[in-house]
Amino acid sequence: MSALRELYQEVILDHNRKPRNFRTLPAANRRAEGNNPLCGDRIALDLDVAEGVIRDVGFQGTGCAISRAAASLMTASIRGKTEAEAEKLFDGFRRMLTGDGSEAGIGPGLGVFAGVREFPARIKCATLPWHTLHAALAGKPEPVSTE
Repeated sequence: MSALRELYQEVILDHNRKPRNFRTLPAANRRAEGNNPLCGDRIALDLDVAEGVIRDVGFQGTGCAISRAAASLMTASIRGKTEAEAEKLFDGFRRMLTGDGSEAGIGPGLGVFAGVREFPARIKCATLPWHTLHAALAGKPEPVSTE
């Protein structure tokens, strides 16, 4: 295994063991839930958005290491971003895993998930938090499913 791949794996494991922003937000004004029935991943995402800026974010849920790490890194990357910037990150992350594989526009740290492309069944685990974010930003009340 290459040194870079080992580093990426360690970053994912660290975010799984100690997820950042793993909490509910009492002041949340946007909320969405997501579910990956194939893997059993479940996420609830809370956002505090004011004047188009994500002021705070938190998530709760259960799931595999990839899903929890993706939620942790996603929440860290979107705090302080505008809704439009967060949507661009969502598009870039999805493109990296399901499109052309480009890491352009995904933001710092998110490239650790590039290797997930090699495991198609795990792509849904990594993208579930992002689809949940997309639903929260759009104000969609129904839970997001990867199926």
